[in-house]
Amino acid sequence: MNDDQRMQEISAVQAKYADQLMAYPHVVGIGVGYRQRGSETTTELCLVILVDEKVPATSLQKDHILPTVLDGVPIDVQETGLFSA
Repeated sequence: MNDDQRMQEISAVQAKYADQLMAYPHVVGIGVGYRQRGSETTTELCLVILVDEKVPATSLQKDHILPTVLDGVPIDVQETGLFSA
């Protein structure tokens, strides 16, 4: 599968789950992008969930923990802080 096909697949998962994912605490946005490992950006396309603050899973209620994969698409949670206009 090439990158364009993979992006389309991930975009379909994004559309399917956007409302559900935006309801989680701290989530401020969702997009298609590349996974980050530490301060490095990888070449792995994934569903990126943007949060205002990363919180340890142990500090969250079980139903507030974001999934790591949806419909076979990996998820990367990236901290952005709050957005304002």
